[in-house]
Amino acid sequence: MQTSLSLSLASHSSAAIPRSNHALHFFVSAPSKPINLRFCGLRREAFGFSSLKQSGSGRVRVSSSSRSKVVSAAGSDNGTAPKSFDYDLLIIGAGVGGHGAALHAVEKGLKTAIVEGDVVGGTCVNRGCVPSKALLAVSGRMRELQSDHHLKALGLQVQAAGYDRQGVADHANNLASKIRNNLTNSMKAIGVDILTGVGTILGPHKVQVGSSDKVVTARDIIIATGSVPFVPKGIEVDGKTVITSDHALKLEFVPDWIAIVGSGYIGLEFSDVYTALGSEVTFVEALDQLMPGFDPEIGKLAQRVLINPRNIDYHTGVFASKITPAKDGKPVTIELIDAKTKEHKDTLEVDAALIATGRAPFTQGLGLENINVVTQRGFVPVDDRMRIIDADGKLVPHMYCIGDANGKMMLAHAASAQGISVVEQVTGRDYVLNHLSIPAACFTHPEISMVGLTEPQAREKAEKEGFEVSIAKTSFKANTKALAENEGEGLAKLIYRPDNGEILGVHIFGLHAADLIHEASNAIALGTRIQDIKFAVHAHPTLSEVLDELFKSAKVKAHVSSPGVARNKACPGKRELQISDQEKRKNNPKELQSVSWTAGNNLLIILLSWFRYFFSALQKYLYS
Repeated sequence: MQTSLSLSLASHSSAAIPRSNHALHFFVSAPSKPINLRFCGLRREAFGFSSLKQSGSGRVRVSSSSRSKVVSAAGSDNGTAPKSFDYDLLIIGAGVGGHGAALHAVEKGLKTAIVEGDVVGGTCVNRGCVPSKALLAVSGRMRELQSDHHLKALGLQVQAAGYDRQGVADHANNLASKIRNNLTNSMKAIGVDILTGVGTILGPHKVQVGSSDKVVTARDIIIATGSVPFVPKGIEVDGKTVITSDHALKLEFVPDWIAIVGSGYIGLEFSDVYTALGSEVTFVEALDQLMPGFDPEIGKLAQRVLINPRNIDYHTGVFASKITPAKDGKPVTIELIDAKTKEHKDTLEVDAALIATGRAPFTQGLGLENINVVTQRGFVPVDDRMRIIDADGKLVPHMYCIGDANGKMMLAHAASAQGISVVEQVTGRDYVLNHLSIPAACFTHPEISMVGLTEPQAREKAEKEGFEVSIAKTSFKANTKALAENEGEGLAKLIYRPDNGEILGVHIFGLHAADLIHEASNAIALGTRIQDIKFAVHAHPTLSEVLDELFKSAKVKAHVSSPGVARNKACPGKRELQISDQEKRKNNPKELQSVSWTAGNNLLIILLSWFRYFFSALQKYLYS
């Protein structure tokens, strides 16, 4: 990316060199046209410039670093709110989404507060992504130690592996506690006010905190209250033998036989944990196939690796119409009915049942009726800029909703990205988040990851819009690093348009798939086409070469670069600028003088900086 900084300079030459900060103020004579300083492929911070501001007199201020913004935000009590409000921005919910929005808001100079009625970190940190990854780390190690074939191929000999259930549970709990403290401290460090209590919207700009009479006001308000486990009717959860993911993450016991209702992300990850720890698992899936949310081809391969060889069986096309917890020595009973005919199919008796049927938005009691907002199946209706829509279809001024509560994409990192996009909106930049560029991952062993459209979705879109879809695939069996790890089972799949090279979707099943997907997601976010990204260089031997081979194997008819991507790869736009400048100089002698003047004044800026530090050092030497 090329950064262009324009400096319009005054007509009188002068220089002021302050002692107390790292800013440089100067006046120099200049023509009326602004000067462009272009830095090839580097952020402004790399040059020590975070912002340039021009006053009416032509005075230019060059700040030394973006870090000073964070320090000043904390030092100045987290910005200054307008006199009519307590805060610039108030966030209801301190989960990952609210945390991301708060940090970005302070960086933008907004006086910010966050309201939390439970604990900082929300579902992800305390009852979701974080502790589940701790359990999955254990299951991954157990699988390696239990696989005689894998160990023998590597020349290793290990005694029978075992585990301490409480030790595993403590690992998950300790990780959640550590991350929760990190999030809390990161907000306190930059001056975000953390208000404890349930937030209730009283009206425009007003929120009541807790059951007291404490009311705070803010110019803009973000709802980021997240979600809770969804439990269908007829299922009785006792928290011991019939549990949700909230209970399962505590790992209070490891059942011999557990039924998992739902085979999506949550169900798959827990099947990985329980089978590694010795449980037998039975999936109960309402749809006709397991893993219905995944690309069908990836789902079939994942079933062959993650389901069929393991101690797992399954029932598809059925509902769990009634689940009764274990009691008085009787096991957990599960009544199964046909998903279409609703006829009784079977009755299961198991030691425990995990309800992994998705999540429901946590929006009750928010006071949405006070701003004339009616939820849709519990979700707060928003537009593509996360602005809340009321019952009359009108936008509610200064009200936003992010994350699971709006239902656009129920992922923690999506909530954070939405929060950042809202902060951009309220600070004057019209930024719209592209949800098709947000990746997702399932942390089984091996992992599954995806971004963009599945093949059926892409073909449906192509049929409506009239373009062709092509598919490219590469196998992990052709990757040196995967073979060195003896982990050659895996596939990467690219869905794209052969006419223009647009990436429609990427799906990966294999070793560290969750880490590999980001090259594809960033390419979609930046609008990079296949004909450009295939020139990227990847270290050898690494797993990233799976994506390298994937992009190189795609056949694109067009030979044009991505929109907005310059053809000169070393320095975007450099060749075009050079040609343009040469033509100007031939035809316009004054332009040549202007360019020479530009180079001279760029040198002057550098010299003034050196003089400042020289005099500062000299002064310290003389007075020491």
